[in-house]
Amino acid sequence: MTTTNAPMTVRTPWHLWVVGIIAVLWNGFGGYDFTMSVTQGEAYFRSMGMTDAQIAYYDAMPTWMYAPWVLGVWGAVAGSILLLLRSRYAFHAFALSMVGLIVSLIYAFGLSNGAEVMGSAIYMQFVILAGAMFFLWYSWMMMKRGVLR
Repeated sequence: MTTTNAPMTVRTPWHLWVVGIIAVLWNGFGGYDFTMSVTQGEAYFRSMGMTDAQIAYYDAMPTWMYAPWVLGVWGAVAGSILLLLRSRYAFHAFALSMVGLIVSLIYAFGLSNGAEVMGSAIYMQFVILAGAMFFLWYSWMMMKRGVLR
């Protein structure tokens, strides 16, 4: 009986490429939105159809809220790229992104009048949360199965 110490190679499932590309597109838009929000401000907000009250809400956002916003957005972008690279660090990046998102939700729903000001647009936060939870779960599953190294 011959044994080797060579590591087993796990094939990349086809769905990793589908999920990875969707993740890059979805989270890439988040990166675009963040960049435009920070660099173009009111002009970008108006082009997105935001009301004066919604623009004022973003303008009044405390400086400390940029940290979870950056963590949420760019953690997800990094996680998406790392997922396509089959890196186990994709899970860690998505986990950091989730922390940023949760802090942002706590601010919007508990520490400010974000839910009131944003109106029905606030429900998009739950769509974002569902997507973030899926990408976190998926990267964890791929890491657990040895697809991510």
